[in-house]
Amino acid sequence: MEQKRGMTRRDFLNRVGKVGGAVAVFGAMESLGLLSTSASASSFQPPTQGDLALTGRNGKRILILGAGIAGMTAAYELGKAGYDCHILEARQRTGGRNWTVRRGTQEQEINGEMQTATYDPGHYFNAGPARIPQHHVTMDYCKELGVPLEVFSNGNEHAFYYQENAGALSNQRYRKYEVKADGRGYVAELLAKAVNQSALDDPLTSEDAERLLEYLRREGGLSSDYTYQGSSNRGYGELPGAGDQPGTLGQLHSFTDLLQSGMMNNFSSEYSFNQQMMMFQPIGGMDQIPKALERKLPGKITFGAIVREIRQTNGGVRIVYTTGSGGTQSMSGDYCICTIPLPVLKKIPADFSAEMKNAMNQIGYATTGKIGLQFKSRFWENEDRIYGGITTTNMDINQIWYPSSDFLAQKGILVGYYNFGNNAVALGNMSLAERQAHALAQGTKIHPQYAAEFETGFSLAWHKIRYNEGGWASYSESDLQNYYPILNRPQGRVYLAGEHLSYYTGWMAGAFESARKVVTEIHEQVMKEEPVSA
Repeated sequence: MEQKRGMTRRDFLNRVGKVGGAVAVFGAMESLGLLSTSASASSFQPPTQGDLALTGRNGKRILILGAGIAGMTAAYELGKAGYDCHILEARQRTGGRNWTVRRGTQEQEINGEMQTATYDPGHYFNAGPARIPQHHVTMDYCKELGVPLEVFSNGNEHAFYYQENAGALSNQRYRKYEVKADGRGYVAELLAKAVNQSALDDPLTSEDAERLLEYLRREGGLSSDYTYQGSSNRGYGELPGAGDQPGTLGQLHSFTDLLQSGMMNNFSSEYSFNQQMMMFQPIGGMDQIPKALERKLPGKITFGAIVREIRQTNGGVRIVYTTGSGGTQSMSGDYCICTIPLPVLKKIPADFSAEMKNAMNQIGYATTGKIGLQFKSRFWENEDRIYGGITTTNMDINQIWYPSSDFLAQKGILVGYYNFGNNAVALGNMSLAERQAHALAQGTKIHPQYAAEFETGFSLAWHKIRYNEGGWASYSESDLQNYYPILNRPQGRVYLAGEHLSYYTGWMAGAFESARKVVTEIHEQVMKEEPVSA
């Protein structure tokens, strides 16, 4: 008589997977001592080869549309577990919006001129993302992928504010620290007066009032009578030196003039959860991140593959695409991860529900543009003593960014404008030569050295860049409530991923986090399926 076989670990894990998915399997494997480290259901745990092997499953074939950060991250994480991933990428490069322009880079915008970068060798311009906050998961991937980082000086109080048509302070550049010191000083003075007059809505104890007054005196640089008369926080008209050179404070800006200028409205945007004083960037250009991911995916990317159809099949998916040389082709798989930006995706025939198609049509994308200007000397360092950071204006160029690398070198590239909304549309509609001339004319108002020092430039309008057609997803509160959940739900075996499927729109972290979410969802689904023979 044949002896009845007991339940093996594989049998047990197979049943757990059917009921509870991958998270339950992780917990069971940990309890059985099959995982070397603790797995938490509340944080991302990349699937491992053991998940598939122990449950008798073969790696499914996953087709990924787009070799940007989200697409390559998904392939990288799923590949660790033995999934067979292949990426179709319309461009001849990886990275998507993570794009570093170097000498020889070519781009033709939609209905636009062909542009070729003529920067000096070794110089580059980050046309898309350019900075990484310290708390973003992007930092973890840089460590895992071996991408060396350097400090990005996001906040530099030695840079300028420059406002036009803004009252008495118009058409003159002012160091950020002097404007901030004056603004905070006057506000602190007003609040100190309110405390002294017991005019606060919520009464304070006398001890708390004294503590608050001391804080305001220090915060605002107030004098002993709690009035703002200037302090060393705002900088000097004549710098301190040795001997009998104590330095002299610069001329105070009146509170009325500051309010009329609107400069104080910029303060809040220069310190926040994501906009930190010290951030990071990869050494040698932001594209070092996609290049590192690409090295992990040898032979897994088909370049020049333009997706024409996304179809559901019986138990799988089929992608129809064209290439420059091979004509129309198709590729089939078990699942699809689609990272194509919504302005492009909504034009591709796909077996999506009417609800999904409507949701895609409702989401707008930010209009934004940039220009990288190469100068033959770093006058902003040599003459203006600005090393990194951003000058803020109310002109249509919006911002000027100073490089945070190669300090004290001979040449350098400034971001001559980084603008948004209608300003980006207006400049984007100009010819390449007109954009450059406009950036130089506006920038000269702040840096007169532009005319003599300029060498070459490269500009782009993201809403006119093929395969993107926008900067990043721009959700309203209504969109987040009504459409965002729909976009995050799979369409059969097609899952959407990318920065637009996260609350970190506009950041690489959104692409990383979205890819991790979809990887987990697909893996959980696979773990619930009937096992196939190994």
